[in-house]
Amino acid sequence: MIRLLFQGDSVTDAGRDKRNFHDMGKGYPHFAARGIREALPDAEIEMINLGISGNRTDQLFDRLYPDAIELAPDVISILIGINDVWHRFGASRIETTPEQTEANYRAILKRIRTQTSARIVMLQPFLLDCEKNLHLRPGLNELLPIVKRLADEYADLYIPLDELFNEAMKTQPEPCYYSADGVHPNENGSAFIGEQYAKAILPLLKDTLQ
Repeated sequence: MIRLLFQGDSVTDAGRDKRNFHDMGKGYPHFAARGIREALPDAEIEMINLGISGNRTDQLFDRLYPDAIELAPDVISILIGINDVWHRFGASRIETTPEQTEANYRAILKRIRTQTSARIVMLQPFLLDCEKNLHLRPGLNELLPIVKRLADEYADLYIPLDELFNEAMKTQPEPCYYSADGVHPNENGSAFIGEQYAKAILPLLKDTLQ
């Protein structure tokens, strides 16, 4: 059996029932799980969602032992980072620098690599071109090469969501088709991520099942 853990912020949480970590919520883990089960109907795969809305990289690090390491996942999937940028703005500012984000994320990955045998899937943070949060784009652009560099060092699989969305938007004339605020995917956006995720992870899961 494979234990697959989805970890991250609101994009992963997506209204999941926190009393039941097998509940995938309404976001991309729901669609990813459906795609995986359709492709591998006979595989024993336990899927767990422990994303928490609003989390930054430092908060994920703080809960990493009970919410990841202690569960001994075979595969851990991480989508984190946009809140490190977003929370620099607004009334309750938290000034997380790119350097701090890199240090936090590296510490997360290093602990997973040294304290578990899990394969690591990293998803690129993204921002869709809706007017409401376009002010986040410069900060995200600083973060993207950091995430890619860490993925090159630690990840078994990297899914470039920002790039995939940018490509998809070339044939989608409605700017808010995938998200009303550019950060939180709607059903269209979550289905898109889930489809990309399931397609990308299948070779890794098949290899792990052997």
